[in-house]
Amino acid sequence: MLTRRLPSTAVSLSAAFSWRCRPPNLVHTHTAFTSPPSLTLFPSQIGLVAFCSTTEFPPELPDAISQESSKRGPLEPGLYLVGTPIGNLEDITLRALRVLRSAHVILSEDTRHSGKLLHHYNIKTPLMSYHKFNETQREQTVLKRLKEGEIVALISDAGTPGISDPGTELAKLCVNENIPVIPIPGPSAFVAALSASGLATDEFTFVGFLPKHAGSRRERLMVSAREATTQIFYVPPHKLNQFLEETCPLFGDSRKCVIAREITKMHEEFWRGTLGEAKEAFSVHQPKGEITLLIEGKENPVVETPSVCELENELRDLISNGHSLSAAVKLVATGTSVKRKTVYSIALRKFGNQLGSEEDLNSKKAQ
Repeated sequence: MLTRRLPSTAVSLSAAFSWRCRPPNLVHTHTAFTSPPSLTLFPSQIGLVAFCSTTEFPPELPDAISQESSKRGPLEPGLYLVGTPIGNLEDITLRALRVLRSAHVILSEDTRHSGKLLHHYNIKTPLMSYHKFNETQREQTVLKRLKEGEIVALISDAGTPGISDPGTELAKLCVNENIPVIPIPGPSAFVAALSASGLATDEFTFVGFLPKHAGSRRERLMVSAREATTQIFYVPPHKLNQFLEETCPLFGDSRKCVIAREITKMHEEFWRGTLGEAKEAFSVHQPKGEITLLIEGKENPVVETPSVCELENELRDLISNGHSLSAAVKLVATGTSVKRKTVYSIALRKFGNQLGSEEDLNSKKAQ
């Protein structure tokens, strides 16, 4: 997914700063506040930000929402995709609260987790579990309620539904059935990380989570390594070392990266450096919490013609990872300036007999 022209913004905080550890290669800043003035921090000047919020639920908020609702009138029936906080409960819009209060039912990944958010804002709307393991079974039930004119809100555990979270398939079904799908904008981890990263924001590619299969991961990373746009990934903390091990050979150790951890939470961190430095730093320091990892795009990519040896090596890697000869040829040709016919000729000459022998052997076994 390629998105253009998101504004670059500074991060404005008015909460207290607290620290428990100082991970390697991070800029350490410690500022205490006794009154509520705000501090503006520019991405290029800070490496690590941590904050905590002690703001309580304002008692006048329900009245404000009710007054706004009366001005705008009742909500129209349909599926509402509601963005919710990614860590800090203050990061929710009045419109989101209004929809959650007005809905007949709220679909959520984890009803216990979402229950905390609803309790915090005194929202009594019933919850229904809706996650990747039961969304197929729930779809018809939800569609029936929507067709009957109900207001259904969909939330994820954190952030915007459908963005690396459940919701995409249900939205497709509703579109096909001419049921209104209404987005209620809210927090998104990758947008927040990008805005404060200091990397290019005019064009970027959001990749999200990489595939589990090693061959598919390498295939996706090979594509990303050649792109001139900022690449954005979601990385589970226990797989950070694996990610860095796999990206360094493809992107190069000198490529700049930003590792954003626990965005909007108490121990929010922005680590900045190169992929090589990150690999060294986090080989002994495994972070905790949600990670958004950004890598700068390839600078002034020059179209170079790879040598026959380089083409053979790429083909060998793909074939050894389970790709067919034709699939390997297609991938290599797509990522280089060499014509597909030329790559196919090299593949046949180098690997044709080997693959042919394996196919004959498999055919005989099948008989």
